[in-house]
Amino acid sequence: MIDKHWPSAAEAVADIPDGASLAVGGFGLSGNPIALIEALLAQGTTDLSVVSNNCGVDDWGLGILLGAHRIRKMTSSYVGENKEFERQFLTGELELELTPQGTLAEKLRAGGSGIAAFFTQTGVGTQVAEGGLPRRYAPDGTIAVASPAKDVRTFGEGDDAREYVLEEAITTDFALVHAAVGDRHGNLVFTKAARNFNPLAAMAGRICIAQVERLVEPGELDPDGVHLPGVYVHRVVEVGPDIPKRIERRTVATEGA
Repeated sequence: MIDKHWPSAAEAVADIPDGASLAVGGFGLSGNPIALIEALLAQGTTDLSVVSNNCGVDDWGLGILLGAHRIRKMTSSYVGENKEFERQFLTGELELELTPQGTLAEKLRAGGSGIAAFFTQTGVGTQVAEGGLPRRYAPDGTIAVASPAKDVRTFGEGDDAREYVLEEAITTDFALVHAAVGDRHGNLVFTKAARNFNPLAAMAGRICIAQVERLVEPGELDPDGVHLPGVYVHRVVEVGPDIPKRIERRTVATEGA
């Protein structure tokens, strides 16, 4: 039997070197693999290139790696809740490849599926396709690195003709993800919003490390209920159901409303 269970988060991430590329799950703060992120922080890994929907907040999720200046580059679609992210980007300390959310999801899925690139209408007629988006600023506020122009082609004929921009797939050295349940073969089940980017990040990583709240034996999961098959997962760490889960922005109704 292939047993992919590892005894601790620290041991599971121990071989992630400086300069590695990571695909990291999470949607806002939902589904952040926080135990793996904290273990990576503790071991001192730096100069990371991270692909994730967002970078957490200042003191949670990927934000703790960012605050420790361990991240060199982010490829993300949403960066609006992290003041330190804004500061590092505008001062030239951090490189950012801003990517439309659906395009980012498909780039990860394509990378995990062996698809080198794809054409999409998203971004046509904007700087996403035409180039010029700031990727890194110089200390004086000028643009040091800008995004390049991408290949745009027309598909269809007559009134059905549409322009599409070529987007390359993403693969990374490692992936860090969070799941609700996993078995020793690496089959994973996610919960609600935590499912949004975690399976895609897992697919894109050449070595996928999953933290799971509950570890079960092979055969206990209903095959029809598995969200990500174990072929994509290489290491599984059980972190327990009491792993902290932060709420990004709590909104409640006023009394009497």
